[in-house]
Amino acid sequence: MIPNPQAAAQYLRTKVQTATPEQLQMMLFDGALRFGEQAKIALQNQKYEDSYNLISKVQKILAELSCTLKHDVYPELCKKLAALYTYAYRQLVEANMHHNMTAMEDALNVLRYQRETWSLLLEQIGKKKAAAVATRLDLPSPDSRMEATISMQG
Repeated sequence: MIPNPQAAAQYLRTKVQTATPEQLQMMLFDGALRFGEQAKIALQNQKYEDSYNLISKVQKILAELSCTLKHDVYPELCKKLAALYTYAYRQLVEANMHHNMTAMEDALNVLRYQRETWSLLLEQIGKKKAAAVATRLDLPSPDSRMEATISMQG
């Protein structure tokens, strides 16, 4: 089946518009890694125009990640994240200008690490939200009639 580009674009637009800020951040990491991996392949195949365009997309995402840091809320954390994003950005410049695969891989490693960290954070947030909701549920306590209807023997 041939994918419909308009339907795919509409799906992505809806996904972005309905995502939480946390999910949007994950989408940025996913996009940066997807474009970065494609750029790495293009570099390996000496398709420099393609690698340039793909690396530029990753750089734009890194710029967006840097711009969304809330230095007034978490100054120390934001300072460290900004330094990581700046390092990755500079590595991408090196990869782009000198076709340096090591620099490309270094930038991808930073993005992989950040994505994994963000994934773990989202998992923790999800567990806390679920626990908070569960404690507010007004469920009846089990009684003997309920326990009699529950069979553990298939």
